[in-house]
Amino acid sequence: MTTTRTLGRSGIEVGAIGMGCWAIGGPLWGDGGQPFGWGEVDDDESIRTIHRALDLGVTLFDTASNYGAGHSERVLGRALAGRRSAAVIATKFGNVSDEATRRWLGTDASPAAAVRSLEDSLRRLDTDHVDLYQLHINELPAPAALDLIDTLEGLVDQGKIRAYGWSTDDPASADAFAAAGRGCAAIQHDESVLNDNAAVLDVCDRHDLASLNRGPLAMGLLTGATRSLGADDVRGRAPEWLRWYTDGRPTPEWAGRVEQVRAALTSDGRTLAQGALGWLLARSPRTVPIPGLRTVAQAEENLTTLEQGPLPADAYAEVERFLKDLRP
Repeated sequence: MTTTRTLGRSGIEVGAIGMGCWAIGGPLWGDGGQPFGWGEVDDDESIRTIHRALDLGVTLFDTASNYGAGHSERVLGRALAGRRSAAVIATKFGNVSDEATRRWLGTDASPAAAVRSLEDSLRRLDTDHVDLYQLHINELPAPAALDLIDTLEGLVDQGKIRAYGWSTDDPASADAFAAAGRGCAAIQHDESVLNDNAAVLDVCDRHDLASLNRGPLAMGLLTGATRSLGADDVRGRAPEWLRWYTDGRPTPEWAGRVEQVRAALTSDGRTLAQGALGWLLARSPRTVPIPGLRTVAQAEENLTTLEQGPLPADAYAEVERFLKDLRP
């Protein structure tokens, strides 16, 4: 069973499932008290979780400069002390936040900001290079993203990054960026059994890119969790783009969809989360799900999927039959 995948044309090999590090960043606040984090966290448990993930076959750790206003990067750097060579670090730039107040200040997609943000990330991560450096402004117009290519290529040449990519759900933008950038290796996009972005996957196929899957468990909806979420959790006061939750509870329409496919996803003894991750591994050889992990228990459950492998073909087909109206 293959438990590794390649980050596109970079040739960098990673575990077939990575670890998303948004949740371990703790609180981040936007205008009007809008939460952009996942609530308070236990840094010691976060570090134990990263260590357990490494032990279970994870090598890719995906963070960002604004997760907890840099706190996620600092925790990841602490956890990887002495184990940096075992990890592939992906971080992102473009969102600006204040480390002291943990407030989101807006976006900056200028080349100078990309360089400045990288230096700050390297400091927080306590490393001399980032393996994958990603633009973190989903809806940035493509011309502005293309203005970054020369700068990103220069950072590759300097050895400060090994490859770069863009976190965007727009296939046309992804296509233009990949075509222009020799060092572009991955597109990160929303991808789950409930939201299959076939057009972005086609771009990844066309340009030999990895597909990094954010939201692989639909922000926790595909774990079956039903508890009410707090005011400091982004899901507790969900912004417009976060459709899975309403007023801190699973949106009934989407909770119903999960129930439709629960039996198929768990038919071979997997948990619901393991089935959802298995669906992604079966979807394409380019997919690398990056579920957010905050506890050792979550790591052990989700990463058991590496041993189970892709969802069996009959279960996959059953899922597609139930969700055919959601497919393009």
